[in-house]
Amino acid sequence: MYAIMETGGKQYRVTEGTVCNVEKLDFEVGEEVVFDKVLAVTTDAGTEVGTPYLTDSKVKAKVLAHGKNKKIVVYKYKPKKNYRRKQGHRQPHTRLLIQAIEPGNS
Repeated sequence: MYAIMETGGKQYRVTEGTVCNVEKLDFEVGEEVVFDKVLAVTTDAGTEVGTPYLTDSKVKAKVLAHGKNKKIVVYKYKPKKNYRRKQGHRQPHTRLLIQAIEPGNS
């Protein structure tokens, strides 16, 4: 069984028991999070697709840690003009353990 859920403006394909990194969430480490923006759920009985979301479908997860991704270097330059700008960025993320997928009655 897997589900496609949305958080932080991005969509993630998750299964029970997997660990995934999502955009930073404002929850403490150890807290449980419930995602209700579920786009699709696939079970043994078949696939349910929402328009755009499934009603009564939920994905339950536990916050494992907060961290930052690898550094991305943004380098701008214009040839022959002595214009160079270097900037780095590390995007924060939250590591989640997917505990349960509840398909609902859609």
